[in-house]
Amino acid sequence: MFRFLPFAVLALAACTPEQPPVNGKAAFEAKCAQCHGITGQDGVALAAGVTAPDLTRISARNGGTYPADYVMSVIDGFNRGQHVSGLMPKFGDGDLGPIIMTEEDGNPVPVPAELLALSNYIETLQR
Repeated sequence: MFRFLPFAVLALAACTPEQPPVNGKAAFEAKCAQCHGITGQDGVALAAGVTAPDLTRISARNGGTYPADYVMSVIDGFNRGQHVSGLMPKFGDGDLGPIIMTEEDGNPVPVPAELLALSNYIETLQR
């Protein structure tokens, strides 16, 4: 019986593949750079009078604090305010990767991995 144990362990491991970490920069280049520019500050004209905003100044526009929850809600499309252009896709309507658990105020919060990686990457662009 024990001679089959290594095969059982391998079979179980194969059933639960570990997801590689999501690369926020690669996700940004694939989903955001077309409108916001590769650096996040070179927004293109999307329509008459509407230019994709400079993503490097989000913290500056928020009193020096990066609003990660707000940024994720804008990317996702959930709870957008009137100031966000309807031209920006609601990326939450697509696949943003596996759900990972984060923590906020001691409470577990499920977040799609790619959504978190995008927000974390955009935070690195702040100046």
